[in-house]
Amino acid sequence: MQFIQQYQKGLTSSNSYILTIALILFSFVVGNTVSLGIIQWFDLDLFDVDSSVDKNLTLLLLLIPFIFLLSTLMLCIKYIHKRPVLSLFTSRERFDWKRFFLSFGIFGGVLTVSLISAIFTGVNVRWNFNATTFIPLILVSFLILPLQTAAEDALFRGYLFQGLGRLFKHAGISILISGILFGLLHVANPEVAKLGYGLLAFYILSGIFLGIITHMDDGMELGMGYHAVNNIFAAVILTNDWQAFTTDALFIDQTPPEFGWESILTLIVLQPLLILIFARVYKWENWKQKILRKM
Repeated sequence: MQFIQQYQKGLTSSNSYILTIALILFSFVVGNTVSLGIIQWFDLDLFDVDSSVDKNLTLLLLLIPFIFLLSTLMLCIKYIHKRPVLSLFTSRERFDWKRFFLSFGIFGGVLTVSLISAIFTGVNVRWNFNATTFIPLILVSFLILPLQTAAEDALFRGYLFQGLGRLFKHAGISILISGILFGLLHVANPEVAKLGYGLLAFYILSGIFLGIITHMDDGMELGMGYHAVNNIFAAVILTNDWQAFTTDALFIDQTPPEFGWESILTLIVLQPLLILIFARVYKWENWKQKILRKM
């Protein structure tokens, strides 16, 4: 059974989807309420660049709602849809960590090479290592941040992707709609406010890319590895003062906000190349049948 058809393993009534979506939204609101409660209780100003608030605490508070979302979604899959939680992530008998770490390693290597190239070509990048803040950042980023990316992946490339497959019986439509919804999720990000709504096209196309590799590989492992290393790199290795995660990373990018050439190359070169690499490694076949034809 294809990944997009995993919904068939459990209840598929409209009521089960309505209830699950309502509970997911409610849990996310509860998570935000918890974070806001902590912020108000301690009178924190998380978005003041000159604030003395610990940036690791800021990062943790931003991630709390996603932990609520992921936990609720998995419980809904198990107890409302009455199907295995694993079916939300992959069609395989077990989660394939080799796929996850292959994608994690390849894109992590690309990001590292890009950073080294930027440093040696004179891009305004400042060394920012501070052991006191960096070690806690490592713990938060590697233990908690993957839960945030897993929550987004499970919701958009898992639950909604499969639910749209049930509704439209067409993978291409599911990939497109889930990609658009994933892009719109980022509309409130501070980088969108800095660069404009055109940046949403980057998130939408990236969501479509993740949808393609998820569908062709019949599991989210490759997409989850890509997404996780992207966010971990942005939190631990290279950050700036205008993106969603402003941390005490190893390097601070001090260039003015811009939609740079690296983002364009990611869309038109890197992501298509990764699709070709994964297709070769995992012998993906029947592209037209899997994506363009009705199921």
